[in-house]
Amino acid sequence: MRLSPRHVFWLKVILHIVFLLPALYLIALVMTDNAGGDPVQYIIHYTGMGALNSLLVTLLISPIAKWAKLAALMQTRRLVGLYVFAYALLHIAAFISLDLLFAWGLLFEEVIKRPYILVGAAAFIIVTLLAVTSPHGIKRGLGKRWQSLHNWIYVVALLAPIHFYWSVKSEIIEPSIYMVLFVLLLYNRKAAIKKWLLLTR
Repeated sequence: MRLSPRHVFWLKVILHIVFLLPALYLIALVMTDNAGGDPVQYIIHYTGMGALNSLLVTLLISPIAKWAKLAALMQTRRLVGLYVFAYALLHIAAFISLDLLFAWGLLFEEVIKRPYILVGAAAFIIVTLLAVTSPHGIKRGLGKRWQSLHNWIYVVALLAPIHFYWSVKSEIIEPSIYMVLFVLLLYNRKAAIKKWLLLTR
């Protein structure tokens, strides 16, 4: 089956709905006082999971497109990638505003004191760079350097599940599952990753 421009358009509409609904659901939970016993931590965790799941979908697009022979499916990757940034931004904004109450001095202390926050901050910086350079005009301007820059998504795919794993205090089954999934997706790209690492030396 070949995806026409119309198919791609409606697929993007569906993806927008799929990624916006969880955010709207979170708003509804908060407004109705159903965000758990600790709403602040619930919001931080919820938005973090949104970023992690969006990242997982982003990395799944390429192998699915290759397996199903649907090259046009790759046109949705930028859209999903921007939702990774959106949820990651909500995640860190919730942490800074609701948990730390904009105490910037405390933020730097937390980053240094808690390794999982440092790892998460590094992942967020990379995701921000990828989002900022995602427009087609910037892509054309960067040329071959654009692909090399956006291959840093592989680093995010390592840092994000590690951040999740280190951030939990007791339940490790769920983060362990995510770590396995991301490792498998990266293993599937081992040739591309090896080539990228050789070029960046």
